[in-house]
Amino acid sequence: PKSVQTGKGNGIPQSLAMTDLLYTEKDLVTSLKDYIRAEENKLEQVKRWADRLDSLTSTATQDPEGFLGHPVNAFKLMKRLNTEWGNLESLVLSDTTDGFISNLTIQRKYFPTEEDQTGAAKALLRLQDTYNLDANTISTGDLPGVKHKNRMTVEDCYELGKVAYAEADYYHTELWMAQALRQLEEGEESPLDKVTILDYLSYAIYQQGDLKRALEYTKKLLQLDPEHQRANGNQKYFEFQLEKQEKQDETAEKETQQQDREKRDTTQKKKKKQSQKSFSLIPERKKYEMLCRGEGVRMTSRRQSRLFCRYYDNKHNPRFVLAPVKQQDEWDRPYIVRYIDIISEAEMEKIKQLAKPRLRRATVHDPQTGKLTTAHYRVSKSAWLTAYEDPVVEKINQRIEDLTGLEMDTAEELQVANYGVGGQYEPHFDFGRKDEPDAFKELGTGNRIATWLFYMSDVSAGGATVFPDVGASVGPQKGTAVFWYNLFASGEGDYSTRHAACPVLVGNKWVSNKWIHERGQEWRRPCGLSENE
Repeated sequence: PKSVQTGKGNGIPQSLAMTDLLYTEKDLVTSLKDYIRAEENKLEQVKRWADRLDSLTSTATQDPEGFLGHPVNAFKLMKRLNTEWGNLESLVLSDTTDGFISNLTIQRKYFPTEEDQTGAAKALLRLQDTYNLDANTISTGDLPGVKHKNRMTVEDCYELGKVAYAEADYYHTELWMAQALRQLEEGEESPLDKVTILDYLSYAIYQQGDLKRALEYTKKLLQLDPEHQRANGNQKYFEFQLEKQEKQDETAEKETQQQDREKRDTTQKKKKKQSQKSFSLIPERKKYEMLCRGEGVRMTSRRQSRLFCRYYDNKHNPRFVLAPVKQQDEWDRPYIVRYIDIISEAEMEKIKQLAKPRLRRATVHDPQTGKLTTAHYRVSKSAWLTAYEDPVVEKINQRIEDLTGLEMDTAEELQVANYGVGGQYEPHFDFGRKDEPDAFKELGTGNRIATWLFYMSDVSAGGATVFPDVGASVGPQKGTAVFWYNLFASGEGDYSTRHAACPVLVGNKWVSNKWIHERGQEWRRPCGLSENE
């Protein structure tokens, strides 16, 4: 940390082929163990040689002349010094690291970069905020749905704090440096010392405007290291600023006491009125995070009673007359339906198998250029599958067409997406707005009229699809699909369909989606006469 001045840093989270990296590390551990075994074998040979010679030389030096008077002993001494010690030298100097080093060199090109590590740290901080998790809960690994619990070390907590510090995110810097300090004070062994952590902690607290606590931690640091130059300078500065602040506060307090008394009654009356409209007044980011945690869902019991489930064959479609599908209402406005057991285990595995070799950082349509680009607000990997690649893809496309009644020839290819831990897609519209006339110009098939979304895995915690404007939340459920219209029948965009994919807290989320376009739907979904019909 610096003296009292600001810090700044940048980092872009990246989606990693985490499973591949896990197997890479397993291979390296195997190679490392081979190296250790080779070193142990070499050491064992040297040890046996040393023990034998120790016994021999102890006997020989008790009566050197008598010992060397035996011609065989004299010969063997010459042989040992001329040949065997040379062999021993070669054995000691032999390099058993070749296999391990070459393997490490080959695999290194697949290792995560500094940027990837920063991205993973940011994902943890994002999860901490979204799901209201304290640092200790994350550090102990005590998360919902966790199978393989793993604790964070002092160094891990310190690294998270440093990533936050580099981003001038002093709120998270404080949380993680405080956690690192707590674990040190509880007796965890670490090469890090309290002085280093207290240095970051006091500075982060100062940057958040809490001079009193910043001074307390600076004094703790100076108790451990009285000669710490920066801390001594900061202590004087904090004491001066605190004294100045206290004088200002005393003056301001006298002036505001009377005003507070006058406002108190009015404020209490306003609070009652605002509580009913509170959700609509909350910033979108907060709504999104609340819905991800399962809070703020705006489905009253009365509205819930109007939602139904049914067997559905889409007006006696020949493929579903004998075996209608299970359909249930998820939401009323916008109207969202879920299809149960709509994709088989074999089909899901085939789709994943086809997609895995092509998974790349997910892209979004740039509303200005109409072209695909990566964005910081979408953290996942995706791949696109065409109908002619495999009969399964064609079969799935046909199923979507049969159940929605919409033309698939003008729809986009089937997109497969994989969200690892921390993977998310912040609030967005699937359709292009009026101020984005070129959003899908290059496709030549008009706007995105509807969205079909398959869930191809269950998620232990997190990963819901939420609609912040209306307070809707749809949980991932393996083998199901949800469907909604993005445009009204008039062709106008339905702004209530703004939605987001919540960060995956624990688990691995696989989805595939079909974006259906306007062209070809003229006779399948006739145009409405009113704007919001």
